[in-house]
Amino acid sequence: MPRVPRNFQDGLIYHVLNRGNSKKVVFHNACDYHGFLKLIEDTVKNFAIDIFAYCLMPNHFHFVVRPRIAEHLSKWMHLLMTSHVQRYRIFYQSSGHIWGDRFKHFIIQQDEHFLTVLRYVERNPVSANLVPSAKDWQWSSFRGRMKKTSNSIIDIPPVDLPNDWGEFVNRPLTEKELENIRYSVNRQVPFGSKKWKKKISKELGLEKTLKPRGRPKKKKKGETE
Repeated sequence: MPRVPRNFQDGLIYHVLNRGNSKKVVFHNACDYHGFLKLIEDTVKNFAIDIFAYCLMPNHFHFVVRPRIAEHLSKWMHLLMTSHVQRYRIFYQSSGHIWGDRFKHFIIQQDEHFLTVLRYVERNPVSANLVPSAKDWQWSSFRGRMKKTSNSIIDIPPVDLPNDWGEFVNRPLTEKELENIRYSVNRQVPFGSKKWKKKISKELGLEKTLKPRGRPKKKKKGETE
C-alpha cells in the first residue's frame, strides 16, 4: 500500500505511534524512560501542540496529540526522535537505526472515540501484561492524570472524562474496539463513526485508507452490484 500523505490539519486530534527498528527495545531501563520524558517536556515547548495522553513501552511509544499548527506535529516528532537517537548512541555506544520507518498516525473523532483511544493508550502496559493495573506503570500519562505524580506534559482533554477514569482504563477493551483501533494503526484510517470517517477522509484525501487491501474481487457470472 502506498504511503498515506502527511496531510495534517490545524486543530485535529491524532494518535501517533512509532516503534524501535525491527521492533527492538528502545527503552532499556528507568534512565531511558526518564530521559525520553524529559525530551518530551523540553521539546514540546517550542511547538503549538497539546498532548492529551502518552505511553512509553519498551519498544514503542504512543501519543494522543492536537497540533494547533499542523506543520508542528512532524517537526516536533522529528526533533523528539532524533534527540533520543543522539542520546541513545552516546549512552550505548551504538550506531545504525534506532527507530523503525516514519511514525504512524491516524485522526480521531472528538467524541467517545477519543476516550476509547485515550483508554487504549494508557491501558497499553496492562494489555501487554507488564503490570496488573495502569497505575503501576510509571511511563504513561495515567498516573499524572490520576494525581499519583506530578506531570507537566499532559494538557486538559477536550472531552470530559468519566468520573471513574481509573476503573474505565483498567477495564479491558472489547474485541471490536481493539480490532478497530489496530486497523486504524495499520492502515492509518481515521477513527470515528462511519459518517465522520467518510467525510474527513474525503476532505483530506484519505479515501484510499478506507478501501480493503488487495485487488477488488471479480464478480462471478450473473452477479450484480
